[in-house]
Amino acid sequence: MNPKNGEPIWAVGLMTGTVLDGNIDVALIKTDGERIADFGTYTLAPYPPSIRTLLEETLRQARSWNFTGPEPAIFHEAEEALTRAQSQAVKDLVERHGLTMADIGVVGFHGQTVLHRAPQVGRLGQTRQLGDGELMHAILGTKVAYDFRSADMRAGGQGAPLSAAYHAALLREADASGDTAVLNLGGVANITWWDGTDNVVAFDTGPANAPLNDFIKSKGLGEMDRDGALARAGTVDESRLAKLLQHPYLTKPYPKSLDRFDFDASMANGMNAEDGAALLTAFTAAAVGKGLDLLPRRPKRLVVSGGGRHNPTIMAMLASRAGVEAVPAEAMGWKGDAVEAECFAFLAVRVLRGLPISFPSTTGVPQPMRGGRLAG
Repeated sequence: MNPKNGEPIWAVGLMTGTVLDGNIDVALIKTDGERIADFGTYTLAPYPPSIRTLLEETLRQARSWNFTGPEPAIFHEAEEALTRAQSQAVKDLVERHGLTMADIGVVGFHGQTVLHRAPQVGRLGQTRQLGDGELMHAILGTKVAYDFRSADMRAGGQGAPLSAAYHAALLREADASGDTAVLNLGGVANITWWDGTDNVVAFDTGPANAPLNDFIKSKGLGEMDRDGALARAGTVDESRLAKLLQHPYLTKPYPKSLDRFDFDASMANGMNAEDGAALLTAFTAAAVGKGLDLLPRRPKRLVVSGGGRHNPTIMAMLASRAGVEAVPAEAMGWKGDAVEAECFAFLAVRVLRGLPISFPSTTGVPQPMRGGRLAG
């Protein structure tokens, strides 16, 4: 099981995004941290409702705390609860795949981001993910890589996005010409572009599902704009959209990153459900277009992962407003819901092997950097 010799090993990756959908993404892949030898399996493991409620309250308190003074006591309670739930999810997935924990070389435990503040001139960024790697190691008996972002931020990096190394590994097999880029539509939208050289570029383009979901919830219409139906029925207020698109973040050079709340549902204040959904969806797509304009070369095609790819309205608007062909990850034979969790399995193997996980052109660190802590 020693990955130092470069043999691919089984690794499990965990991701829970900032869109609190109540699920833990769990993926199992076999990799040497450079290529993917086997896309093992993937599942969505629902949190017990009590943990979901606990996390919602934790996120609320984190925003009030804002890195000032002692951490809220709820952090410790939430951290233990989510670590135990995620440990169980790992065990269940591994055993369902016919393996035992002894077959697993490492678990990549991202944890729950409760607050992320990008660096500014003269001030390092800060990030806080809840997840007790030592506790998970004690429960599972397997090496656990965790706290993936802190080292990058201490070195002046954005701490995000970290998916670039994995997206580049996927593009290596699919299209490393620079004509294809990977777009992940989670709470925030992030893009990875690679032209097969040492130059991997990645950054957050703007919001994705977070403001839209929050807006729909505020209207009492469920958790999300299912199938993009509300946005499709609405009319985009073009002058209001044009004003929103003047936001300085959108033309700021990369590397750059966003917190889930940097763009929020207030962009659609005062609007009815359909028109508000249409505006927020159009803004996400148009912001992606502005991001594409910043790349060394504008790709012709986006391969879309994350929950947003299930929304046909956003996929159509990527074509009309970002000026790019958008295809779901499945068109490349990838598992679109699994990419983020697979990424942390991949990064965990890189942590184990002492390989860099962030780069000057993805997070803005001075040189390619190792990161993550290892329990076990």
